[in-house]
Amino acid sequence: MAKSVNKVILVGNVGQDPEVKYTASGVPVAKLSLATNERFKDKNDVWQDRTEWHSVVAWQRLAEIVGEYVRKGSKLYIEGKLQTSTWEDKQSGERKYRTEIVARDIVLLGSRDNGEEARAEAPGEESNREPAASAVADSEIPF
Repeated sequence: MAKSVNKVILVGNVGQDPEVKYTASGVPVAKLSLATNERFKDKNDVWQDRTEWHSVVAWQRLAEIVGEYVRKGSKLYIEGKLQTSTWEDKQSGERKYRTEIVARDIVLLGSRDNGEEARAEAPGEESNREPAASAVADSEIPF
């Protein structure tokens, strides 16, 4: 039986203050944009920088923590999964797509209060890793 994996790991900076809202049933949801940067040499051997923007969504207690501690410019380590939603645009009738990272684990890198990292996990998610500074252990890589 083939195993399937949907796991995203990002380290980057928050582009703007997160937006925290509540669903009709009172469940908190936080949305934020995260920038990751890549530096490479082009075909002319000149260094180029590329920024990729990622849409991240956090739910429940993780969303509340994001709203409380994360601000524009915060450096974050995020683990989650890719999730794509589709809908039909009401004006044009076109089918639209949006792919987001649904966060399961967020680590605030370099917090302002004491210079240490803070860790937040989605409810029901348990981590047996050392606190965030240890990056990702080889045993966690699914291949």
